[in-house]
Amino acid sequence: MFLEPHFKGQRSGWIEVICGAMFSGKTEELIRRLKRATFAHQKVVIFKPALDVRYSEKEVVSHDRNSILAIPVESADEIVSHITDETVVGIDEAQFFDDSLVKICEDLALSGKRVVVAGLDMDFKGEPFGPMPKLLAVAEYITKVHPICVHCGNLATHSYRLTADRSTVLVGEKEAYEPRCRKCYSMGNIIDFHRQG
Repeated sequence: MFLEPHFKGQRSGWIEVICGAMFSGKTEELIRRLKRATFAHQKVVIFKPALDVRYSEKEVVSHDRNSILAIPVESADEIVSHITDETVVGIDEAQFFDDSLVKICEDLALSGKRVVVAGLDMDFKGEPFGPMPKLLAVAEYITKVHPICVHCGNLATHSYRLTADRSTVLVGEKEAYEPRCRKCYSMGNIIDFHRQG
């Protein structure tokens, strides 16, 4: 018996994940991809967690100050209520959402949308961060970007916390974090030794 292909006449959607440590250019790459889609006359909508107000309440802004308008949302579930006929959906700082973001991204991709997600793959303790591991598992395309370690110049993989605050979620910039390679991250610094003493 002959079965028609399930994809006949349907637009194929997918998930792209951009991940890496702090200051690696994740948001810069997200903005670049979304602006290219806009230039191609595709309908684009961008979301960010409402708690991230470092540079702007209503824009996704890179550390280099490039920006694009975004809708701040309190939760991943809120994303769906803002989507209409857009073909490209961007989500920044995905690590701050809960695991429901994974199914939302999968549902959006199944409906034919291109979903571009950016976020930290590890928290300051070097552990997988929020929904990012599951997003990486289900994504069709993964881009891992790297900053440079501020101590040795090698590629950095970790976001090193410079403050005494040990809460997992701490929205901050250069005063709170620095990028480090695996070796320099594991060595810590003089401040850490004083804290332990």
